[in-house]
Amino acid sequence: MQKRTLGTSGLEVSAIGLGCMGLSFGLGPATEKSEAIKLIRTAVEHGVTFFDTAEVYGPYTNEHVVGEALAPFRKDVVIATKFGFETDPNNDGKWTATNSRPEHIRQVVEGSLKRLKTDAIDLLYQHRVDPGTPIEETAGAVKELIEAGKVKHFGLSEAGAKTIRRAHAVQPVTALQSEYSLFWREPEESVIPTLEELGIGFVPFSPLGKGFLTGKIDASTKFDSTDFRAIVPRFTEENRKANQALVDVVTGFAEQKKTTPAQIALAWLLAKKPWIVPIPGTTKLARLEENLGAVSVVLMKEDVHALEAASSAIKVEGERYPATHQKLIDR
Repeated sequence: MQKRTLGTSGLEVSAIGLGCMGLSFGLGPATEKSEAIKLIRTAVEHGVTFFDTAEVYGPYTNEHVVGEALAPFRKDVVIATKFGFETDPNNDGKWTATNSRPEHIRQVVEGSLKRLKTDAIDLLYQHRVDPGTPIEETAGAVKELIEAGKVKHFGLSEAGAKTIRRAHAVQPVTALQSEYSLFWREPEESVIPTLEELGIGFVPFSPLGKGFLTGKIDASTKFDSTDFRAIVPRFTEENRKANQALVDVVTGFAEQKKTTPAQIALAWLLAKKPWIVPIPGTTKLARLEENLGAVSVVLMKEDVHALEAASSAIKVEGERYPATHQKLIDR
């Protein structure tokens, strides 16, 4: 497995990480714990050193799984987790609002450290920007946790360029995690140039368009009631039918390269910048191996341009989040 460094921070990770959310939350019924641990440990065996989780995935259960799975390899891996939501103990711990007040961050970190079975969190992200707390206060709280040795690096998720700059001025930001793929290219407008200027790494989540770019989802696919995609506008039956044209483009390129659509989608991200590290998630060992195989798919500049030209000609239909989640996106 190739390695990459997230920006100028010096944090080195595998070129492709593993998004662990779907093992416990958001994409259908949770994977049985022993199977989830097996998948995470198989990723380690394949050279993956970068694992992503969050307090609210489950909630809490995903951190428990990741912590147990990685305990034997703790010194060799980088674990990223997130704070930023208020959870309701009377409603299965589901998030109710954003909360990035310093005292809340400190409380969340203590819980995460225990669940992850570790003395320090390698990369701590603010899960979503909290409009009720100045980003300078949030960054300052993380700075104190770094000085105390409980956190090593600071990250943001779905933050806009202005917020990134303000946070970075208080505590250097190691990485931004946001959605980015051939299915969602908005970060190219202002976020990616800002990251490049400031020396911040980029960690795209949903690099396979929540599975759509794999070619395994079509208009006839039925989503489980516990699958977040069931309420995503972009994944209505009508929009999936319209957006199939993009999958067809990616599939065509995959056929030319004698590889898979998923590997083309990931190879495209890897070819964009040397400090981009996608974190595809999966619950299946075969898919894990397929995704990791993307590091061997070489796309030349002309390949990247041709893929972008063809995909840009297609209008993607549907918002990427329902209204309740859309309002959490920082601009």
